[in-house]
Parts: sequence; structure tokens; C-alpha cells
Amino acid sequence: MVFQRLEDLRIDADKTQEDIADILDCKREVYRRYEKGIHEIPVWALVKLASFYKTSTDYILGLTDIKKPYPKGK
Repeated sequence: MVFQRLEDLRIDADKTQEDIADILDCKREVYRRYEKGIHEIPVWALVKLASFYKTSTDYILGLTDIKKPYPKGK
């Protein structure tokens, strides 16, 4: 599964694949494989990116078109 939204969010944030790899504490090639769908992105990385981009994991996964994150529960 290709996560086009990962690439779109990265470009909108004016970040390189290297920048995002640094945030995830991985190599650029590992992140590139997540972005291109060659390797499945781990849940921890998905959650970290959703937090970084201030969106929901569902948005990144293409399950919703609403970019705004869900409100936090009590």
C-alpha cells in the first residue's frame, strides 16, 4: 500500500525524507520504503508522524479525508 499522504504531508511541511527519517530515528532509505509502500509502516512510527503533522492516523491511512485530528478523550 502506497501512502501518498505521507509524501504529501512531508512536502507540505517543507521536509525532506532525511528530515522525517531523523524524526523517526531511522535511515532515509527505511523511511522512503514506508512512504512508497515497500515496507509496512510500524504503528509507533505512524502515531509519531500523526502527532508531528498534527493529524490523525486515519487521515494518513486514507480512511478519512478530514485532516484535523480527533479531540483527545478525558
